[in-house]
Amino acid sequence: MEAIGGDVSHGAASISAGEERSYWRWSKNDFFPEPSFRNWGAYRAALSRTGPRLRDRLLHRSTDAAELLALPRRSEHGLRRCLSWWDLAWLGFGSVVGTGIFVITGQEARFAAGPAIPLSYAAAGLSALLSSFVYAEFASDVPSAGGSFSYLRIELGEFLAYLAAANILLEALVGAAGLARSWTSYFATLLGREPDSLRIHAPALAAGFDLLDPIAVVVLIACSSVAIFGTRGTSTLNWITSLLSVAVIGFIIVAGFIHADPANLAPLFPNGAKGVFEAAAVVYWAYTGFDMVATMAEETRNPARDVPLGLVGSMSAITVVYCVMALVLVMMQRFDQLDPNAAYAVAFAAAGMKWAKYLVALGALKGMTTGLLVGALGQGRYTTQIARTHMIPPYFALVHPKTGTPVYATLLVTMSSACIAFFSSLDVLATVSSISTLFIFALVALALLVRRYYNREVTPRANLFKLVFFLAVIVASSVGVSAYWNSNPKGWIGYAITMPLWFLSTLGLAVFVPQQRAPKVWGVPLVPWLPSLSIATNLFLMGSLGYEAFVRFGICTAVMLVYYVLVGLHATYDAAHEENDTEAIKVEA
Repeated sequence: MEAIGGDVSHGAASISAGEERSYWRWSKNDFFPEPSFRNWGAYRAALSRTGPRLRDRLLHRSTDAAELLALPRRSEHGLRRCLSWWDLAWLGFGSVVGTGIFVITGQEARFAAGPAIPLSYAAAGLSALLSSFVYAEFASDVPSAGGSFSYLRIELGEFLAYLAAANILLEALVGAAGLARSWTSYFATLLGREPDSLRIHAPALAAGFDLLDPIAVVVLIACSSVAIFGTRGTSTLNWITSLLSVAVIGFIIVAGFIHADPANLAPLFPNGAKGVFEAAAVVYWAYTGFDMVATMAEETRNPARDVPLGLVGSMSAITVVYCVMALVLVMMQRFDQLDPNAAYAVAFAAAGMKWAKYLVALGALKGMTTGLLVGALGQGRYTTQIARTHMIPPYFALVHPKTGTPVYATLLVTMSSACIAFFSSLDVLATVSSISTLFIFALVALALLVRRYYNREVTPRANLFKLVFFLAVIVASSVGVSAYWNSNPKGWIGYAITMPLWFLSTLGLAVFVPQQRAPKVWGVPLVPWLPSLSIATNLFLMGSLGYEAFVRFGICTAVMLVYYVLVGLHATYDAAHEENDTEAIKVEA
């Protein structure tokens, strides 16, 4: 093993010294303790060894024990186990039920799906529910604050885990900024003013960045402050305030059906099946956020039981609620008369209930607030686990001894989101789609199949080759179905090839490759069929997002790769090998 002037006991010394050091500290060694960053000479030497180090990291896979036992020690203090399935269910509800259902339903019903918009929500909900099954099994087996980052590090390796982590953090930061900007707009509506009336116009700045939003910054800081002071208190506040959302949703459904006209459902498919699935890819945004619940597993009293109950239970209920709310809307008003910006408020006004727009705005405002609260919790935990691996400075892995929360990690994501929210308009933020989330969900489903069918100490090489072959065909055929659908073909020949390939490869995996591992407590049913279907649905929805989304995804991924090669690679290499050397010294002693 190479070393760059490093003391092999450095990692252990840092931990033992950290027990006596103040939490409120700020030094270079807290941010860059690795030998590669000790001085410019050490850094140049590290860069010269980029090739061998990259090979080392590409082949590295973590273990359950490392994610659950070794990495948390780098936080110096543990996250507190204080949550039950009840808390997780309401955290799932609070993280998902925000502006999505209120904002995009009218838009997609009018321009894409028509009265069939409930089917779009059902299709997107099926994909989200499949992903929640996968996350529930992983969180039961590996109750780590890292969520998908930890799962991918164990099964697919550090490199893919890094790409997933970087993408989901980017999506979370921009999503939180968008929620905060929307909060300001809805608050202005409640006051009877124009959406931009509470923002400060700065004509010297470029268009799209010239409406400064200090209210969004205050809301983000307020929500993160609540999250910082305690997980249990944040959870309690979330489920109590979520009762307001339940009341608003109940009013919309009951009052909506009273004023419903079944004649408005014709024509059911104005843009055909393609319109339904195009809308499904967009309304999927209304389901995002549930994966943040998995990052709370490290703070759950009985994660093996509580995570599946809370995660799958909340997603099942949310899917039903969304479908019913969408049905109410298109039965109240013809789809071609819906207002794409305020569909529910205008539909109720047309029914003689103009005051209902304030109730809808209040419900959306509450949903955005709890979405920001749960987002601050989840993003802070996700960032903590990433920092524990040294992909970002380990300073952000530290957990406060009294609150039991990752204060620095939460502040990092909050300040980043606040900077974005202060300057960027909703039009600019809207260009960031859910492509990163769908990409990660597909990767996690793939990782679950690897976990079930591959055990590095047991699986024969022949079975490994079979597994790789069948997984490659599952992914390729899923991509093929999506590409053929989105190329607007007139024939069926493409489906006649790609869909049987997906079915036969999944069947081959079920028949010819024996499972090597069973879930410890709770597992996804019908393996490999449901995880394989999750891969297919996520890739299908990704393909429906459009060219611009993939350009943005490619540019962001390229920037992330530059950071990894220049910083993350060397930091994680040093951290991993110092820990190995420390363990070797202990064994020899």
